[in-house]
Amino acid sequence: MPAPHHPAPAPSDPPGTPDGTPPRRWWRTNRARVGCVAAVPLLGLVEPRVGGVVLIVALVLLWWGNSWPKAGRIAASVAAMGLLGAVQPDPPEEAARDTVAEAKSADVKRPRGVTPSPAATTPPAADYRGQNLDVAYGKARKAGFLVLSHDASEKDKFVRGRSLWTVCFQAPGRTGTRPALDFGVVPKGAPCPKEDGLPIPWPTMPGLVWKTWRTARAEVVALGVPADRVEARKAYRNDTLPDEGGYDDWRVCAHDPAKDEKVTGDTRVTLYLSSRDNGCPEPDRGRGTTADLPDRDGDRDPDYRDPFPDDRDRDTRFPDGIPRLGDSGGAGGSSGSSGGSRGGGWSVCRHTRWC
Repeated sequence: MPAPHHPAPAPSDPPGTPDGTPPRRWWRTNRARVGCVAAVPLLGLVEPRVGGVVLIVALVLLWWGNSWPKAGRIAASVAAMGLLGAVQPDPPEEAARDTVAEAKSADVKRPRGVTPSPAATTPPAADYRGQNLDVAYGKARKAGFLVLSHDASEKDKFVRGRSLWTVCFQAPGRTGTRPALDFGVVPKGAPCPKEDGLPIPWPTMPGLVWKTWRTARAEVVALGVPADRVEARKAYRNDTLPDEGGYDDWRVCAHDPAKDEKVTGDTRVTLYLSSRDNGCPEPDRGRGTTADLPDRDGDRDPDYRDPFPDDRDRDTRFPDGIPRLGDSGGAGGSSGSSGGSRGGGWSVCRHTRWC
């Protein structure tokens, strides 16, 4: 017996309006159109570019598939564009100039980082030039400014660590609707360039040869080099510097950096010194690496310090004689011992520097 046939159920009517027409999409409703027009000035106030995008969307919704009368669509379009224009920032006028040389030069390069704005729309700012960037940053923020910074030298390095920089230039302007200050800065301890973007005018090393340690050191410190970065060294390899204060009147034979070299913030200066009576190494006034003072007995004591320059067995450390193997005193401490040792006794120390 064949199975009973059950007809397929008829498809149900799609949901929609009572007359059977499909419903409109939500973005084509009057509520969506009005809301999009109202959002144009609100979003344009936050970000002008976003407001422009929303305006385009609103115009498409107003004119695509809209049953409004033509006059109504025109009025809504004009209203949307007018509201966006009302919240747009004023176009920038003549660039504002505010650098160290602002009052002195009309050719100062426009500072970087902010949009220049007319003085009437920019609140007055205190003068932060010469201050540490970290301090100036905090003060400017409290005054209501958005703070930017850039390297004021030609190197345009990335500014990292605000406490390590000093403000040389400042330029008022704004970013969007906010007043802003752009600081041109240099490394702490560096002099300011003449203009924003020019090289830092580092001082150069003066000629210090034959000046006393006291005078030369004072000149180097006056350049901005910390006193603990000025080092004294002997000009002769076999010489010995006295204790600190004992070489104040010694003379400079050479220095590093040399004359006319730049002295930057991290420069260390070495002065090679010699006693005035000894003069400086010749012919090129060396730096303590190759030149020796006269040493007739070869005991590494220069003659001017050695009380017995012709006796290798006696020097400034052992004026009574260098101790020998088996001696309880010096070679001159006991005439018998000394005589025996000098006469025929063998000593490992004799004519050597082992002892």
